[in-house]
Amino acid sequence: MDLDVRARAAAVIDVPETIDRLPVGPFQIRVLLICAAVLFVDGFDTQAIGYVAPALAQEWKLTRGALGPVFSAGLFGLMIGAMLFGTIADRIGRKRIIVLSTAAFGVGTLLTMLAQDATWLIAFRFLTGLGLGGAMPNAVALTSELSPHRRRATMVMTMFAGFSIGAALGGLLAAALIPAFGWRSVFLVGGLVPLVLAPILGVVLPESIRYLTLVGGRDREVAALLRRVAPTVEVAPDAHFVVREPKLPGLPLAHLFAEHRGRVTLLLWVVFFMSLLDLYLLSNWLPTVLNDLGTSVSVAAVIGAMLQVGGVVGTFTLGRVIDRFSFQALAIVYFCAALAVAAIGFTSHSTGFVTVAIFAAGFCIVGGQIAANALTATYYPTAIRSTGMGWALGIGRIGSIVGPLVGGAMLAAKVGVDMLFAAAAIPALIAAVAAAALVRVTPPGEGERRQRS
Repeated sequence: MDLDVRARAAAVIDVPETIDRLPVGPFQIRVLLICAAVLFVDGFDTQAIGYVAPALAQEWKLTRGALGPVFSAGLFGLMIGAMLFGTIADRIGRKRIIVLSTAAFGVGTLLTMLAQDATWLIAFRFLTGLGLGGAMPNAVALTSELSPHRRRATMVMTMFAGFSIGAALGGLLAAALIPAFGWRSVFLVGGLVPLVLAPILGVVLPESIRYLTLVGGRDREVAALLRRVAPTVEVAPDAHFVVREPKLPGLPLAHLFAEHRGRVTLLLWVVFFMSLLDLYLLSNWLPTVLNDLGTSVSVAAVIGAMLQVGGVVGTFTLGRVIDRFSFQALAIVYFCAALAVAAIGFTSHSTGFVTVAIFAAGFCIVGGQIAANALTATYYPTAIRSTGMGWALGIGRIGSIVGPLVGGAMLAAKVGVDMLFAAAAIPALIAAVAAAALVRVTPPGEGERRQRS
């Protein structure tokens, strides 16, 4: 009898524990790069409207304030898409939503180039935003669930650099395409690439191994994936796989506030709201503000792209720091972001100095936001990870809607550039305070460890 019990016990494999005790392997890196490719085109299509805005406004004779609703329409779609598809993915899997979302924002971006007035542009940007919003939280969740706990923030942040690279390339490509082919050419490129990528994802992208294990009844698929993640681990033919977390039935959103997760959830929402408010205020209005100060459309797009270039550098630089110091490091990063954003206004008449200030702001704000994504994915358990990510990003998207509107209102009121960016530094300070509060409330990952205990 004892031998039988031991034999059965030996055939049980704890998937997260197995992944946690092994180094990151080639398969995990390959999945990271695939998800980074998704976020690359996501970032390109998300930021494209900001880069074409000056040329579009000139062609359609739109005021600067009239562009605010155009910016916010796509972000409103991002909010709905993140909340809706993040929750759905916890029920049907990460892969399906990533493939569907990528195809959806490809179609939406192609439709955007057909718009003939602001009304149609707003409608098409909203539809594009739905797809963009669905891809991001699930790419984060999938990468997180294949990563060992000690390297999870580094892996997620490295993957998320794809978004910043895509957004930065959007500025550089816009600078080359718009003078030669017009602003619609940017959306042509931005629509075709994800439509080509979507069927490739359907073939090469795996489902989350932790998701498959948690839903149960798919041991054969889990075994095949585990052999690819950990080729050195012997997997018996009759092995049974477990994730020591409950399935958490019912409404996933309710579980974000259960088991003492409520305060952490609310503080994360504050961080995301303030961070994305700042990020989208800057990314949408920087090229236009620089153009108003006398910089050409092409040069304004290149300088504005330094926000995302700084974000790429910040992402790769901060990963190991965030893995080690968590929300303490995040609080410091956002405090530095406030200083950098304020500096943009006081250096705006010097091309060299303002480029450095924008780069520093991107390093801290984009790097900080991506770090917040990684820490959020680490905190929530598998059953609600996409929901937690989706709602945090969704709440953040409310901030990203408010940001461009506030920027447009301030510019319409002819607020000085120095005061505009001084005001933009305040949300970064609030994000720093919320991150500092998270240090005292619950260590990141505690929610997941509690579920496994």
